[in-house]
Amino acid sequence: MINQKYHALLNHADITFEAPASNAAIQVNDAATGDALAWVKTHTQAAVEAAILRSQQAQAAFKKLTTLQRADLLMNWYQLILKNQEDLAQILTAEQGKPLAEARGEIGSAASFIRWFAEQARRVEGDILPSAQAQQRLLVLKQPIGVTAAITPWNFPAAMIARKIAPALAAGCSMLIKPAEQTPLSAYALEVLATQAGLPADVMITLSGDAVAVGKTLCESDVVRKLSFTGSTEVGRILMQQCAPTIKKLSLELGGNAPVIVFDDANIEQAVKGIMASKFRNSGQTCVCANRVYIQAGVYAAVSQRVIEEVNKLKTGDGRVDGVTQGPLIDEEAIAKVQAHIQDAVSQGAKVQAGGQRVAADNTFFEPTVLTDVTQAMRVAREETFGPLAPLFRFETEDEAVFMANDTEFGLAAYIFTQSSARQWRVGEALEYGMVGINTGLISNEVSPFGGIKQSGLGREGSQYGIEDYLEIKYMCLDLSE
Repeated sequence: MINQKYHALLNHADITFEAPASNAAIQVNDAATGDALAWVKTHTQAAVEAAILRSQQAQAAFKKLTTLQRADLLMNWYQLILKNQEDLAQILTAEQGKPLAEARGEIGSAASFIRWFAEQARRVEGDILPSAQAQQRLLVLKQPIGVTAAITPWNFPAAMIARKIAPALAAGCSMLIKPAEQTPLSAYALEVLATQAGLPADVMITLSGDAVAVGKTLCESDVVRKLSFTGSTEVGRILMQQCAPTIKKLSLELGGNAPVIVFDDANIEQAVKGIMASKFRNSGQTCVCANRVYIQAGVYAAVSQRVIEEVNKLKTGDGRVDGVTQGPLIDEEAIAKVQAHIQDAVSQGAKVQAGGQRVAADNTFFEPTVLTDVTQAMRVAREETFGPLAPLFRFETEDEAVFMANDTEFGLAAYIFTQSSARQWRVGEALEYGMVGINTGLISNEVSPFGGIKQSGLGREGSQYGIEDYLEIKYMCLDLSE
């Protein structure tokens, strides 16, 4: 069970800490131990439809607040999140598994998005256009789109919610949030704090239950005017189809297959640091983590050796234990995918240089793993692993590296390491990705636009652009003739 110390943050009508008599609840388990943490209510289709109507009523009043009033609410929420950062991190690590240091960082990141959009709330500005006729005035207004919905993943259960709801609230929209079934407690804790911050009732509603059923109801609703989803490309395609009849606005942050390209002239220590930060954060369970590491032949041996050395320093275990850097994978399916990628690569000539095994049969911990002599023919070149597996590819020329990096339907994030400023521009522009890190493995922040191209999604989150998908542009033509 979850420590009673954190019950105040989970004081929500949808949560109980004792197994209910009926089956109308989802059991949330400790990611490291498998023990039950809590149970959350299962929302039926009727309950979701009722929540949508409440959200519509709440948004009608909420949009009338001034931008300063909405900004103040967001700032109050931001302060409460920082005040409760440690407790929120403990809840996050319990249900998701990542080390506490990373959980604290995620809560800080979530807070940063709320502060950023509190500031952006007062910068939603329209335009007065040059008139086509002397007696006319042409105005452009930006108005909230209305009721919005978010479907969020288990790997960043706090930050992904904040990145979606903060611009919605800043714009004057309400939001219904469907968190992942494995990690709903962080969502509820954030809602509890939002209520304490003064957010009106039903402007933020958390919905738990079957992901397919709840998601379908949100997509098919005429009332919900915008959907934001972070998850797999396969599910993204389904949601696009379900939203098509109601012509919703969509923000989709979908699958990735991020390449890291290390050139001969790279600072080797900088490159290794970047690879480690990108690949092994959250045990490799991030959409922008390094999935393919391309190393130029001249430094392949040196970079490979340093990566192996650093991977051997990582410690796997319960994220609440000091010194642990790698938590569990989310479930057995995740373990199976890592194992399948390793087996496929080894069968075609790759070599396991570190790790390669699950820690024990009764948990979902997996050793951080390094493969060398990996080729484009292997599954790991085409599929997103989403686990602690670093496959090291060898390349000869710049053109070869760019071709291999772009040889995928995905286009979320890419990374390059080179000291040549000309190459930084040349390769950075040639890579078919929405985000490119140059000499760094960490690119996410609230100031920058986050999102991909090709089958990695639509739209951008964070930054000055992140609020635009929650606004409608209205043109008004005023004729002043008497």
